[in-house]
Amino acid sequence: MVALLAVSTVAFASETKEKEKQEERLQNAGTIMSEILKVPDNIPQDLLDKTKCVVVIPSVLKAAFVVGGSYGRGTMVCRRGKALSGGWGAPAMMVLEGGSFGFQIGGEATDFVLLIMNERGANSLLHSKVKLGGDVSVAAGPVGRTAEANTDAYMRSEILTYSRARGLFAGVSLEGASLRADNDGNAALYGRDIDASRIVLGPSPATPSSAHQLVALLERASPTSRAHN
Repeated sequence: MVALLAVSTVAFASETKEKEKQEERLQNAGTIMSEILKVPDNIPQDLLDKTKCVVVIPSVLKAAFVVGGSYGRGTMVCRRGKALSGGWGAPAMMVLEGGSFGFQIGGEATDFVLLIMNERGANSLLHSKVKLGGDVSVAAGPVGRTAEANTDAYMRSEILTYSRARGLFAGVSLEGASLRADNDGNAALYGRDIDASRIVLGPSPATPSSAHQLVALLERASPTSRAHN
C-alpha cells in the first residue's frame, strides 16, 4: 500500500511538472506576441486578417540544433468555425524540428512565428508531421503593417515564417525544417490524451488560463469581423 502511494505521488508530481512546462510555454508565447505586435514594422495587417492559425515557438537556441536534431517547442492557435474563419480557439502544442536554419540564427535565443495561411496548411499540421518547403509551401514573411502582401510568393505560400532575435523581427526562411503536433505536450496540458485536430476542430476544450494573453492579443489584433474567408 505504501509502495503504491509512493508511485502515485511520484506520477502525480511528474504530471504536474509537465503541465507547468506547457503552461510556461503558453505564457512565453503570449509575451512574445505582445512584444512583436508593439514593433512598428511587424506582421502586415492584411496577412494577419487572412491567417488561419498562428504558431509561436519561443526561445530556440542554436545549440539545440547542433547535436542530434533537437527541437523547439511552442503552440499553435487557430480560428474556430467554418473554414477556420471565426474567433481564436484553444491552443495545440507543437514541435519545430531542426533544419539548416539552426545554423543561421547564431548563438542568441530566437523566437519563431509562423502564419498558416489556408485550410490545407492547417489540416496538414493537424494530422501529420510536415516538412516546410516540401509537404507545404513556405516563404519568409514580409514585415510592416502596411507592407505589400499580395505578391505571388505570399499569395501562393501556405505558411509564412518570421524570426525575432536581439530584438529584430524579420521574415526568415525555415525551409527544410519540420513541424508536428506535440502529442505529449497536449496530453500534459489538458490532462488527457487529445490530438491537435480535436483541439482545433472541436469539440474543443476550454482555453487554459495560461493561454488567455495570447488568445486575447490575437482577438484584438485580428477579430472575427476582420477575418477573410
